[in-house]
Amino acid sequence: MAELCFKTLHFKDEGKRIKVIFFRIFYFYIEKDELEKIGKFKVKDSSIIFDNVAEARAERKFSQLLFKGFNNLTNMVSGKNAVYIHRNSGIPLIGSNSFGIVDRNTSIVDIRPITSCNLNCIYCSVDSGLSTRNQTDFVVEREYLVEEFKKILDFKDCELEIHLGTQGEPLLYAEIAELVKDLSSFKEVKTISMDTNATLLNEELVDRLADAGLTRINVSINSLNPEIAEKMAGCKYNVEKIKKIVLYASKKMQVAIAPVLLPGFNENEMEKLIEFAKKLRKNNESYFIGIQNFLNYRFGRNPCKQLSWDQFYEKMRELEKKTKTKLLLNADDFNIKKTKKLAKPFKKGDVIEAQVVCPGRLKNEMIAVSKNRSISVLNCFKKGKIRIKIIRDKHNIFVGIIA
Repeated sequence: MAELCFKTLHFKDEGKRIKVIFFRIFYFYIEKDELEKIGKFKVKDSSIIFDNVAEARAERKFSQLLFKGFNNLTNMVSGKNAVYIHRNSGIPLIGSNSFGIVDRNTSIVDIRPITSCNLNCIYCSVDSGLSTRNQTDFVVEREYLVEEFKKILDFKDCELEIHLGTQGEPLLYAEIAELVKDLSSFKEVKTISMDTNATLLNEELVDRLADAGLTRINVSINSLNPEIAEKMAGCKYNVEKIKKIVLYASKKMQVAIAPVLLPGFNENEMEKLIEFAKKLRKNNESYFIGIQNFLNYRFGRNPCKQLSWDQFYEKMRELEKKTKTKLLLNADDFNIKKTKKLAKPFKKGDVIEAQVVCPGRLKNEMIAVSKNRSISVLNCFKKGKIRIKIIRDKHNIFVGIIA
């Protein structure tokens, strides 16, 4: 008998096929007749048992089915196809704005383990969530992220803050607490912050994240009025639950209230949110509120026209005076410093050869690879080797077009 056990896989018998659930929100199917070619089997939660089959043979044959299955990975939240990026995937973690590692030559490094969101915010800048038009979701192996971040840490040779800021909701990542613990183990990492809508938080998860080393959460709560909050979230949204868990979290870590000021929707809610943020001071003196200006993005959702920066700053100055609260924040408030720049293997205007490896996040976009960088190639329908003209290279985020 061979019993194959897994930490990140769970199995569900669905008649003629087995549903394989990966990282809690991803899945693919394996037909039972394919499994029966290996031998008589049964599944139970996170293991599959083959009778009268040598373990080595069961592992080899089942691995082949898993490889095939991962090529058909689906995100059950968004319903979109998904790509699992791991150490043997051939997909570098630097180069894309959607997944992996983004370094803007400062002491804050973005780690992006997943794309996907459980809300449907009407203002989402990257069109994530339940009604997303994006074609692909990504999820990254935890160990791969940690290994590649360590290389950047060694290169920069200074103290860093890690920011878990995804194109979506980072708490959808099944190993988020384990990832925080791994990253906090580096002595150079003094702060780990995370953007979250807080809907998936509970007291147990807050405790786990705090124990793992998470130091701050930035909560995107946009209104204390249930109707306005739900309208902006684009789906069911429990304001009272969010308030309760945010107050609890403030006892364990720093909490920043981070609303988006959306003209025509929640301008009159900012004062109330500022007063709510002040309540956190009872639990943690290092609370703050950072109001964000809604911006129109080409690939985002744009329910209204953005305020000019002059208009936004004027509103913030008025609110600062009225509430006696600092709202206009800058790099010094976050102790952001310039650091060594990662080398760019190519620059804007270069024409290069690259290998297409998978679909990209946007419609008609592909991810290509060259010189240990991922490149988002627009309007690409080709596979294999292609020639690309680089049209963006800022901060080692590369975008190209077919040359």
